[in-house]
Amino acid sequence: MNEQTWRTVNESGDKRVVVTKELPGNHWLDVLTAAGCRVEICTETRMLGSEEIVEGIGDRCDGAIGQLTETWGDELFAALQAAGGRAYSNYAVGYNNVDVEAATRHGIPVGNTPGVLTETTAEMTVALTFAAARRVAEGDVFMRAGRFEGWLPTLFLGELLWRGTLGIVGAGRIGTAYARMMIEGHKMDVIYYDVRQSEALDSFVSAYAQFLESQGEAPVSCRRVDTLEELLREADVVSLHPPLDDSTRHLIDAERLAQMKENAILVNASRGPVIDEAALVAYCREHPEFHVGLDVFEEEPAMKPGLAELDNVVMVPHLGSATSWTRQGMASLAACNIAAILMGCPVWSGDDIRPFLEGTPPEAAPSIVNATELGLPLCGG
Repeated sequence: MNEQTWRTVNESGDKRVVVTKELPGNHWLDVLTAAGCRVEICTETRMLGSEEIVEGIGDRCDGAIGQLTETWGDELFAALQAAGGRAYSNYAVGYNNVDVEAATRHGIPVGNTPGVLTETTAEMTVALTFAAARRVAEGDVFMRAGRFEGWLPTLFLGELLWRGTLGIVGAGRIGTAYARMMIEGHKMDVIYYDVRQSEALDSFVSAYAQFLESQGEAPVSCRRVDTLEELLREADVVSLHPPLDDSTRHLIDAERLAQMKENAILVNASRGPVIDEAALVAYCREHPEFHVGLDVFEEEPAMKPGLAELDNVVMVPHLGSATSWTRQGMASLAACNIAAILMGCPVWSGDDIRPFLEGTPPEAAPSIVNATELGLPLCGG
């Protein structure tokens, strides 16, 4: 391995762990060091290709921490297994970049980092929602260009979301957290489309509606719809929170964009390919009152032609989880997954992952997505 590209922590460790990107904080390194790991970290800021990762794995590697920008499939898991690897952890809560079946065939547990991204990503979704609705990015460019010559009644008119209708596609942890922020702050009614009923969202809205009525205010409502089309027709804001799989790729295409309100807000902080980006560009060109907030892109880091020129689209470079606390927490969880598996510890069965984020973590892997398939033991949390 090129010493100018990789740096080593705890050279005397008897277990070799490869990490394909620098991760924030020090707790994650403390966890791996305490587990007797020699940690080799790629210091390149560019994305590594599969051949480079295979070279990094080498002929002896006990575990690896990879990124959502990398494709971990049969090639990489075969190389990891051949090098004696016993664990892999994705530095992300989503793992659509990981072929879990391939990992399982090679006998390698796959970790992820749930529980620390929820509120952080929901907050970014809120920020994008209001940046799009109130045309913040357009106003910023306008000011910086020195074009502001005084207040005008018609300058950058946006959309009022107060008491509007919020549409949630995928009412999981992040979708529910985002909905709560919008409901509590702006008293929006909620409709959601999900394969399952969201008891958490339903019960929260019911309780909040009762509170509003007790204060002499009109209640809010929440209901699950049977079709995505119904949600798209009714919602003032549509926020996307589904996992990425074959059923959700291009979930929002030209046909479904055309079913939304002319002045609707579309927000995506899940995965880029959920939207057909070329169709989105064409639709936004033709509908200037339609506004979009994007944190993710179909072919990251590239954008489809024309997207960057659209005034009615506000974009950030995949910052949904980008707070220091969250990114350091993700590193801790990924490290704890690796350390626990290498030390022969069971898998955590609880939902509360906070004990893993500082100090000496429990002797367990916080989250292994194929634990059942590999027959790994569980412990209480």
